[in-house]
Amino acid sequence: MKAFIFPGQGSQFPGMGQDLASNSEAAKLFARANDLLGFSLTEIMFNGTKEELTRTDVTQPAIFLHSVVLSITNPGFSADLVGGHSLGEFSALVANGCLTFDDGLVLVSKRARAMQKACESQPGTMAAVLGLEDAIVEEICNGIDDIVVPANYNCPGQLVISGSRSGVELACEKLTEAGARRALMLPVGGAFHSPLMEPAGEELAVAIEQVDFQVPSCPIVQNVDAEPHTEISEIKENLIAQLTAPVRWTQSIRQMTELGASEFIETGPGKVLQGLVRKINPEALTSQL
Repeated sequence: MKAFIFPGQGSQFPGMGQDLASNSEAAKLFARANDLLGFSLTEIMFNGTKEELTRTDVTQPAIFLHSVVLSITNPGFSADLVGGHSLGEFSALVANGCLTFDDGLVLVSKRARAMQKACESQPGTMAAVLGLEDAIVEEICNGIDDIVVPANYNCPGQLVISGSRSGVELACEKLTEAGARRALMLPVGGAFHSPLMEPAGEELAVAIEQVDFQVPSCPIVQNVDAEPHTEISEIKENLIAQLTAPVRWTQSIRQMTELGASEFIETGPGKVLQGLVRKINPEALTSQL
């Protein structure tokens, strides 16, 4: 069984998607995206600097566009199961027919702007914790009287925490004392997947209710509970909850494996997810679309 997996923020790179532009169908989708967004996203993707690509309002639509164009224009795309890391869930939902290209892009753009606004109104940060069991990280975060929570369960021994700067800094000190190989502050603009994203979740909820979702062609294993979903109401609820809840990627890959997935195909820029899959399930086949 094949599972197609879609990357999230952080997989962008200058020149991304340019190799696809010679395909006439891809060119039409790129042009359509620029029209919908009201600015030339592809100009930034193809020719922009690394700094320009790291802006949340650019990064998220750019990764979505690259991922979705790959899945739409590739004749070999046929998924039994899909999943996405954070933002990647929206790409996955276009790939399995739950969202149209237009609606997916507009939702991603609104999500990015809402998250950027939340970052500016309630500053926060994130840190990568390496070499500790998840339960120890959870226990230390729970014991801190400030906002700091597990945010990304990326693979065994790699968990990202998120929250207020003071909360994350204190957690890093305690995690290092507890034996973490590294507790590294990340160069991010805010506390994604933490309670500080609650205002963004409220904005996204309004946007999602204005969009018609269709019954997907295959299940999506979602970040919030690492369970397969085809029920539209559940998919919507999970997309909203995802902004303040952790990305359970380790658990999601294990669930996909239990459901019968033996091949994981990364669909989008970069190869980050393939590396994580191999650490979660060394026996899995990984490739890129």
